[in-house]
Amino acid sequence: MKKVLLEMEDQKNSYEQKAKESLQKVLEEKMNAEQQLQSTQRSLALAEQKCEEWRSQYEALKEDWSTLGSQHRELESQLNVLQSKLQGADSRDLQMNQALRFLENEHQELQAKIECLQGDRDLCSLDTQDLQDQLKRSEAEKLTLVTRVQQLQSLLQNQSLQLQEQEKLLTKKGQQIY
Repeated sequence: MKKVLLEMEDQKNSYEQKAKESLQKVLEEKMNAEQQLQSTQRSLALAEQKCEEWRSQYEALKEDWSTLGSQHRELESQLNVLQSKLQGADSRDLQMNQALRFLENEHQELQAKIECLQGDRDLCSLDTQDLQDQLKRSEAEKLTLVTRVQQLQSLLQNQSLQLQEQEKLLTKKGQQIY
């Protein structure tokens, strides 16, 4: 009888040890998953911040583009006015010829400004396209990270349920042994 009790006690101790080890392993896995979730959440926050920065830069470029368009239209309007003045200057005297030369110089400067603005507009157009592409990539990365966070949360939930089930089993078996 004593031998049977000792064997039962040994079995109980062995079972408890195995259960503790199993429980420890599940707890370690849960901690690792939580750390992974925190890391992924930090990555997601950084990606969202970067996405917001790109969006802000994109909006600033849109405003610059609008300003350049207005300046371009204004300069074209000024150019049209100067061209009208040039057409009537042919019939005027020497003084008017001097004024004409002045207007021609002004015309050249404005034309150079227009070409410069057109070049700037073309560069802004390329920058805007690059920013749109980068924004799309950032949003795709964000979606990937959100999916990963959801997977990790699901994994944590499953591990928590397994842990609860093992604790219930341990409690039941512990009560059965006594």
